[in-house]
Amino acid sequence: MRRKIPSTTALVSFEAAARHESFTKAAHELSITQGAICRQIASLEEFLSVELFRRSRRGVKLTEAGLSYSRRVATQLDAVERDTLSVMGQQGTNVIELAVVPTFGTQWLIPRLKDFQHRHPEVTVNLTNRTRPFLFADTEFDAAIYFGDADWPGTESHRLMGENPVPVCSPGLLGTRRHFSPQEIAELPLLQQTTRPYAWRQWFNAQQLNVPRDMTGPRYELFSMLSQAAMHDMGIALIPPFLIQRELEEQRLVIANPEALSSTKAYFLMIPERKVGSASLHAFRNWLIEQSRRYSPGN
Repeated sequence: MRRKIPSTTALVSFEAAARHESFTKAAHELSITQGAICRQIASLEEFLSVELFRRSRRGVKLTEAGLSYSRRVATQLDAVERDTLSVMGQQGTNVIELAVVPTFGTQWLIPRLKDFQHRHPEVTVNLTNRTRPFLFADTEFDAAIYFGDADWPGTESHRLMGENPVPVCSPGLLGTRRHFSPQEIAELPLLQQTTRPYAWRQWFNAQQLNVPRDMTGPRYELFSMLSQAAMHDMGIALIPPFLIQRELEEQRLVIANPEALSSTKAYFLMIPERKVGSASLHAFRNWLIEQSRRYSPGN
């Protein structure tokens, strides 16, 4: 069946004219004549049976329909351009499109990726942030690293490491103390992690404490946001030490209490079943598991 799609020339002309709200400026940008722009817009309006611009002696103005359509067209053209540049940049390489939880990607994975590139120069790993599971069939992702319980239908899971977060704060908040007691922590502003809403409750319960306000306090989606808030004396946060190694080494954050929160959840590499046979993913999986075991022996 033939698709109901206008010509790309007409769409590119329309997007430029809509962005400038000027046929003259669009013609200049695209290095064609103003007459050519007018013809492309006219053919597009005829194709759609919709008026996209109002013409007057003072120039052109987008109609409501034209404004709405221009936004959608611009988004789609941007996507086509990104995909085109991606394909052009992938010539002669194997590419892994990896979804990864943000702070894990920036703080733990990226500092180690140079080693993978050295071992497998023929493979390129692209990273995109994703904080929650998704349907692989609806995306271009080849694999994902996420934190959870490996309950992801249609995938093969590989455990990397647990989190084991500990209470951390700024040196200024801790003051001259060596550590805060759990009771003292219960009186401090508690910084909450959006995707771990019960973390503080679980930590206090493990210390045999029932704290009514254990779920109150500002919420942040990323551990990197939590660490920044803690560094700026906004409260105390539960953060896995491996995600704030530099901050701890530089004493921008300190461990407020050494008791870690144990959890059955962990970081997993998830590979969709249809991709399990990929040689590139096989190499990346083996390297990633090796790196996680080096960092966390007995994992």
